[in-house]
Amino acid sequence: MPFKRLFGRGSQEPAPPPPEDVDAQEGDDDDAIAPEQALDADGIDQHWRERAADVIPGGTSTGSKRPEALYGPDSATGPAHFATALGCRVVTPSGRALIDCTMALGSVAIGYADEAVTRAVLQAVAGGNVCGLASIREVEVAERLAELIPCAEQVRFLKSGGEAVAAAVRIARTATGRSTVVGCGYFGWQDWWNTGAGIPAGASADYVAVPFDDVAALERAARAAGSALAAIVLEPVIGALPSDAWCATARRLCRELGAVFILDELKTGFRLAPGGYSAHAAVEPDLAVYGKAMANGFPLAAVVGRAEVMEAARHTWISTTLAGEGVGLAAAAAVLDVYAEVDVCAALWRVGAQMRAGVEAAVRASDLPGIRVSGIDPMWSLEFDDATRQRRFLEEAVDAGVLFKRGAYNYPSLAHDDDEILLQVERAASTALVAVAEAEGA
Repeated sequence: MPFKRLFGRGSQEPAPPPPEDVDAQEGDDDDAIAPEQALDADGIDQHWRERAADVIPGGTSTGSKRPEALYGPDSATGPAHFATALGCRVVTPSGRALIDCTMALGSVAIGYADEAVTRAVLQAVAGGNVCGLASIREVEVAERLAELIPCAEQVRFLKSGGEAVAAAVRIARTATGRSTVVGCGYFGWQDWWNTGAGIPAGASADYVAVPFDDVAALERAARAAGSALAAIVLEPVIGALPSDAWCATARRLCRELGAVFILDELKTGFRLAPGGYSAHAAVEPDLAVYGKAMANGFPLAAVVGRAEVMEAARHTWISTTLAGEGVGLAAAAAVLDVYAEVDVCAALWRVGAQMRAGVEAAVRASDLPGIRVSGIDPMWSLEFDDATRQRRFLEEAVDAGVLFKRGAYNYPSLAHDDDEILLQVERAASTALVAVAEAEGA
């Protein structure tokens, strides 16, 4: 039986209401009408782009939500902001309703504004979400994660994934007394692994990057670090599942060299399985990092791991005022309740398979070259060889009612678990591809 029929997370939820109809407002005073009210939908959404660009560098505080990141560097249309979100639908400032396949960059696996999660959050707010003492929720959620995740003997909370990975690396370096980290993946904007503007040349000198699933390169880098190796940190899924040897080799090398094996499960946790790739593939790291879907879009991340390694967190300073505030913890507790009641991850695999199959059918029918659907069902990608064609597709898909992710993963959620929603996704992909083909004269 579909999960939506049991839990009301499918299409029976109405789309969020658009902003009030300005034509129905009383009064004829032009001075009382906001500037965007005289514009069409594209104009209103563009107006918000321009307002944002004036006061926020890049137009948004999240790099992946910049207009050029959403649609491409030459995009002049397409909404960059939302007004409301419910289930798997978002409504833009112009009132345009879209089925969202990005699901907040994978942070939402149940659905936007889920009733149970929202209720828990409101109760936390009503009771005071933060004070000078630690919340009892911090203990309760840590205990539940320790029961759920095999390596999680102890837990430390933070607010964002990037700082949680940085904390895991700090813990590993403290535990081993070493500095070199070998890694593969995207770990946030922090200096420890990055290069570029504003980052001192030596900040990431002790970080060695290796290609995804290149076992030989991993072995060479770890052996070269030798007794200086503090940790191997891997994002376990990058576009595809790795070979069995990838994490097994990392685990073996860390044991041989006395280093700490860290898995970044921010995208994969509570999506491939509640415990992420490590649970899906029966791989047990020393430390792992969770976030995103763990709190269904509310700000919370966790570093979990073996007590012997986590003990090092007491000997280095990792602290932020809002690490244990009640809203994120209440959301996580509600998410854990849902996962205890429903096999959410099985649903994400199933719904994702249906979603990507529909898009693949649209791609085949279009007969356009250089377009591929890749990845795995709970987090799949739509790849284009031609950037202009990709931009046109994304813009046309929005006009057809669906927001796809450019250059990264599309994520199913429980809120997509409805045949009509999945059909709309396929239709939007098909409509957009036909429009692209026509524009190209194909």
